[in-house]
Order: sequence, then structure tokens, then C-alpha cells
Amino acid sequence: MRQTGRAGRGRQLAAAVAVAGVLWGWTTGPALAVDSIRAQQWHLDAMHAEEMWRTSTGSGITVAVIDSGVKGDAPDLVGQLVAGTDFSTKPGGELSPSNGHGTEMSSTIAGTGKGLGGKGAYGLAPGAKILPIKIDMDGGPGSDSRAMDEVSRAITYAADHNAKIVNMSLGVPVRSLQPADVDKLRAAVDHAVSRGVLLFAAVGNTGDTDNRLEYPASMSGVVGVGATDQDGKVTAESEHGPQVTLAAPGQDLYGACTGPSGYCKGHGTSGATALVSASAALIWSAHPDWSGNQVLRVLINTASNPQQRSDYLGYGTVRPRIALTDPGDPGPANVSPLPAAASPTPEKTGKSGGAAQPSGAASAPADSGPGQDPATQPSAAPEKSSNVVPLAIGGAVAVVVLLVVVVLIVRRNRGASAAPVPPAPLPGQQPPYGQQPQQPYGQQLPYGQQLPYGQQPPYGQQPPYGQQPPYGQQPPYGQQPPPGGNPYAG
Repeated sequence: MRQTGRAGRGRQLAAAVAVAGVLWGWTTGPALAVDSIRAQQWHLDAMHAEEMWRTSTGSGITVAVIDSGVKGDAPDLVGQLVAGTDFSTKPGGELSPSNGHGTEMSSTIAGTGKGLGGKGAYGLAPGAKILPIKIDMDGGPGSDSRAMDEVSRAITYAADHNAKIVNMSLGVPVRSLQPADVDKLRAAVDHAVSRGVLLFAAVGNTGDTDNRLEYPASMSGVVGVGATDQDGKVTAESEHGPQVTLAAPGQDLYGACTGPSGYCKGHGTSGATALVSASAALIWSAHPDWSGNQVLRVLINTASNPQQRSDYLGYGTVRPRIALTDPGDPGPANVSPLPAAASPTPEKTGKSGGAAQPSGAASAPADSGPGQDPATQPSAAPEKSSNVVPLAIGGAVAVVVLLVVVVLIVRRNRGASAAPVPPAPLPGQQPPYGQQPQQPYGQQLPYGQQLPYGQQPPYGQQPPYGQQPPYGQQPPYGQQPPPGGNPYAG
């Protein structure tokens, strides 16, 4: 199984890099020197986090983080953890992480910024609590089936221990699993859903290569999350297909980790998933009487393009500020907002060179059966949805090895510093999910003009945020956000 990001791997693999030079996806380079992590967290500024915190911080909501464990004494997470458990074969328990990924995801969700004298890593929902559940993500023969078994047990544990939200910034290639593995996951997801728990999972980081289908994101009942950049455009690595429901920032994300300085930056769908989980916590805290279905429906309704999903951004980037200020109709408590399941297969979700074909139906994936027998294929390491670089704090000069390996390393999503996205005015009330008016195909407004929120033309008919591409060079269908304004705050 693979986590969708990487953290604190430099020291372990420095020797390998010295021999290999450049490994897939990363190059060696100096560590970044920063004095304030908060100042680098562009996504919090873009999403207007401090404005939202006047309404909700996520208090009263527990988010289970199924990952590599969490560093219990990380300054930004002190007081943020509730008792968890360890399903891995690693020593030390859930507060002795096998790598920094789980710490990073936890700080992205609920960090308090207490480190560095109040300039540390803030989560989007700093009032939420983290339930750490440690699993083994380190790969090896038979690791995918073992990891999926641990994930399935972890989901059940979270649902039975008061978690409202489960964050899974990880993924296992569908083809590497046996039917029994999928059955275990299906049973665990059904159990959690029956208890009203929201499940979020990273879709993975092979969108620019083989774009393989992964569990748990492609399991019906789980909300698959893709990654976007500072302009709200999907990142190249973010996987695409009918499993994508929502998207969030997944580039240049800073957070706590287990590196020498205690902080890292990274990118990928892992961090994006953590931000969607945190967004759900903000909404649920503000509306504690709502069900998980209602929280998810409002997340979808207030996303950047809810009336027509794309295979790249799903229903768009999450915009919790709008969800808090103008949530609209949350709909029925006992009806899921997720559409009827489609039937994607691993063969149909691979990279097709150039632009992928748009999906005609707004649908989530059904449970695709496993492909070839894993015995006939090389074992894939657990995938973490982000790639992370340790940081040097206070101007120290250090050399950090940035690398991505396929077999024993997992991917993770995190982001780095960037200028804040300028704010935009709040939108007006929007119709309930599924009832929004839609601009007819081919009737796009001139560039620089846009319809009110909720009436934008479908994806693929407008230029990327803040950019007008040359004629005939429009980005692939579904990869660009609505034109104008702030894609993360309305």
C-alpha cells in the first residue's frame, strides 16, 4: 500500500541517492530555511482559515488518521490526540511513528501552531481531535494484502471509537489485491457508513504515469480526493477518474513531521485529503445535529463546480468558508449525496496520453474487482499520497535528499509556501445539490465575465484560474477551475 506523500526519508536513503543520483520524481537539493511555518501555509490564506475560525474550529469532532502513527510530542499536536491503537507490526505503538507521514497529515488537519513560538504548523481545523491508528506502510512481499487488512481493521476501530471522520491518505493498487482483501474492506466501509462516519481517501499520485485505480478511494462509500495547485488547477500527479469526488490544495504544503527540524513540506493527494477531512470537521462542528450525509452534501454543493463533476476535480475544490456562511439545504439526513456507482476498471483508468476523455456521467466508482493474481506481479509498496521534504528552521544550511522510490516508499501529498490567493466576495444562496441551473454547452460567456456562483459553465469551457491560454491550447477537459475569483473561498 502506498501513502500519498513522503516525509523524513532523506536520512534513511541518503546512501542510495549518493549512488543513484536522481530517483523517480525527486532530485537532491538544499533544505529550505524558514522561521515561520504558518507564513508558508498559503492554503490557509487562500481558504480564509482565520475568518472561518471565528465561526468554527472543528471542536467536538474526532478525526481518525489511519497512517504511519503520530509523533505524540510534536509541539503543534500536544493536546490534540485522543487514545488510539496500533495494528502494524512495527514497534512502539501509535505514538511512535514509522515515518513522518501520519504526523504531517494530523498537523494538516488539527495542528495548533504552538511550535516555533506560535509560528508552527496550523491545521485547517485546529479545534478537532486526532485519533491516531497506526498501520504498516513499508511494503515488501505480500504487503498489499497485509496493509489492506490493517486498513480494514482500522476503519472498523475508528467507527467503534467515536470518530466522526476517517482520513486515509494512502492507497493500494486494485490489481494487487485478492477478492478476500476487497471483501474485508467492503465490510469495514459498510460498517462505518452504517454508523454515520465519513470516509475520505486519497486517489493517488500516478495521474501523470499509469493512473492506476486504488483502494480505498475507489470503494463506493468512500470519498475520493484529488489535489490542486495554488490556482485551483488539478496537479499533474493527481489521479483522475470517476473515483474523484472532491479536490483540495495538494501542492507545497508545510506541516509537522519527524524530520530533524520537526517540519517538512510536500505535495500530493495525501495533504489534499487531510484538508477535505478538516473541512468536514469545520462544518460538522458548526452543525452537530447534521448527519454525515448532510455534511458531505453541503461540501459538494459549495465546492467550486457542483453541477457537473469532472474526472479530474470531481465536483470541484472544497470551499468550507462558503459551507459555513451559506450552506444552503443540507438535504435528507439518511440519503447519501454520492451518485449511483459507475463501473470503472483498472484498464479504463490508465493514462491515455494527452487529455483524458471526459466522463459523461456524474458518478462514483463501484467496487472494481481485483485484477491479476498478485503472485504474477511485483509487490507494490503502500502508497502515500504526498512527497515531503524536511526543512531547516532558522536559516540553517543543510542538504536534504528529495527522492521518490517505488517499492519501499509511499506517496504523500503536501504543499509549500506561496503568496496568498486574493479574497473574493461571498456568493449568494445556491440551490440544493442536483438542482443547480447549468449553462448550455457551447454558450460560454466572454473571457473576464462569469455567471454568479452555482451557474458557471461546465468544466472544460473556461481558461485556468487567472490565465488565458492561447487559442487552441485549452487545458484538458475537467482540469481547470471556474474562471476568476478565489477557487478556495468563493
